[in-house]
Amino acid sequence: QISLIYRANSFHNFEHAVSVAQSASKLLSRIVAPGVVNILTGEKQHDLKGDQELHDHTLGLASAPLTQFAIIFSALIHDVDHRGVPNDQLETEEPSLALLYSQSIAEQNSIDIAWRLLMDDQFKELRSSIYSNEEELRHFRSILVNSTMATDIFEKSLAKARKNRWDAAFAEQSPGVESRNRKATIVIEHIIQASDVAHCMQHWHIYKKWNEKLFAERAEAFRKGRADQNPTEGWYEGELWFFDNYVIPLANKLESCGVFGVSCVEFMSYAKQNRVEWEKTGKVVVSELSKKYCS
Repeated sequence: QISLIYRANSFHNFEHAVSVAQSASKLLSRIVAPGVVNILTGEKQHDLKGDQELHDHTLGLASAPLTQFAIIFSALIHDVDHRGVPNDQLETEEPSLALLYSQSIAEQNSIDIAWRLLMDDQFKELRSSIYSNEEELRHFRSILVNSTMATDIFEKSLAKARKNRWDAAFAEQSPGVESRNRKATIVIEHIIQASDVAHCMQHWHIYKKWNEKLFAERAEAFRKGRADQNPTEGWYEGELWFFDNYVIPLANKLESCGVFGVSCVEFMSYAKQNRVEWEKTGKVVVSELSKKYCS
């Protein structure tokens, strides 16, 4: 049923949600404990000292099925009812939503819609399969809310707070549970962020496909008077900025947290390759997109 609530946008649609969920699932499946298995050869090297050390080394994520499910669930619902415009435009178009949500309007709206649907009587059995007590319910909702809110990457106050949490968490040397949990929380936010822009860290043709979809969505908004700027203006430069200031630093953070193994090398490699290819051919691509969607 959640797919039916997604709107027919070019980019922010159910296909995008499924893609993000698949990327999150892939990232979670790549959680590793370095030194246990050689990721490239598959050869066992040596054992960690039991399940607890594996749990600690992967910030608890390797042995937390509820957390993993909540991340994938949030990926699937994070753009429910997206209106095809950024939050600043949504604030103008939907003043009632702006009054209801002080920030991250689209994201909070998606959370509320998805949560109401999940709480419907028809999904009683599904809920009982997800959590079995109040503590698990609170944990599931907390991960769902935090992960979905993390997809609002343009809310400056949230982005600054997230950066500060990362810096503080990974500056800690304490091996305690609280330190591990703080690191896990911020890593989860970055998992969903990376999944949301995973097309930038995949093969060129995948990046190009989703880049066109986003351009088409922005072009439609401009044609309908829902955006002030033709997306052709600054699209080439904007993509370079996005690679340099968001995508590549994000891949660096995933690598530095140390729980995803070779995946981060793969993500970084594709991100840099796509950045190089966009710098070489992006102006031609934008020209073609402009003719196709803005003429």
